[in-house]
Amino acid sequence: MTDWKSEAEPGRHTVSDFPFDDGRRLDVTLAYHTLGSLDADAGNAVMLLHGTTGSGRQFLEPTTADFLFRSGRPLDVGRFFVIMPDAMGHGGSSRPRDGLGPDFPRYGYGDIVEGQHRLLVQGLGVERLRLLLGTSMGGMQTWMWGERYPDVPRALMTIASLPERITGRNLLWRRMLIHLIESDPGYADGRYNKQPAGLGHAMALFQLMAGSAGRMASDLPSIDAADTQIDRTETRALDGEDANDVIWEFDASRDYDPAPGLPAIRAPLLALNFEDDGLNPVELGGLERAVAKVPNGRGMTLPAGPKSRGHQTLHVAEIWCDHLGELLARTQG
Repeated sequence: MTDWKSEAEPGRHTVSDFPFDDGRRLDVTLAYHTLGSLDADAGNAVMLLHGTTGSGRQFLEPTTADFLFRSGRPLDVGRFFVIMPDAMGHGGSSRPRDGLGPDFPRYGYGDIVEGQHRLLVQGLGVERLRLLLGTSMGGMQTWMWGERYPDVPRALMTIASLPERITGRNLLWRRMLIHLIESDPGYADGRYNKQPAGLGHAMALFQLMAGSAGRMASDLPSIDAADTQIDRTETRALDGEDANDVIWEFDASRDYDPAPGLPAIRAPLLALNFEDDGLNPVELGGLERAVAKVPNGRGMTLPAGPKSRGHQTLHVAEIWCDHLGELLARTQG
């Protein structure tokens, strides 16, 4: 078995005086990992964008990497140069916990996408992408990329996302998550000495919303099982997350609304969602409305099955990698 985390090459690129959309300016460091080698003409570059609270290393987990990067797989690293950036505010990139705490700029998705573009062009010297693929938050940003930089990607693939302003239940639980942290007296307006308990409650809510109702029905058959999962989730969050980081990560979606610009997307786009994804409900018809406005857009909703995990099916590449392969084949020429 390949240890993909050891195989990946880490890198860092600093953007001096980065201009945030709110008018603030700050030197920002953007972290990333790569697999494979860049061709002389840079025609084999692929960029993968991760989800909220994650990092580019999510793609190095075996349930994803083994089905994408091995020889003969859609993103065989013997053929492709794979770039996995950490979004601003996430992973090894600049974020509140680095020292500024609540004084760190309140970045939005627009700032994240601008940072990704600067990393790609200025940091890595790559001006065109064979493929841009994003999952969840990264999928949302992939729609934005298609509008802002229509000549950069040859193909686009979004997974577990919708290109529309966040409203309704999706907005409500995000605001609840932020309030769970901010209303905890231990949060102290973001100037805490230890992580507030509300951070653990917030991440338990996130796990609930992103999970599969079907899997939870079998995995949590009793009060003891449910309580154990809550305790495990909250302990992991308090040990590994930072309250300000999490608030900023979820608040960043406030500027997201690519719907008006969808006709500007020129690259062939495949939007793939999951039937049991509660964050992107099938019954609201958002995917169909969106792809109808994209000149070369196609949408698919994969049915739930034994290996489905709700929104988190995005981590199970076995389920969707063949569709990626078909997109690459269709856009080869």
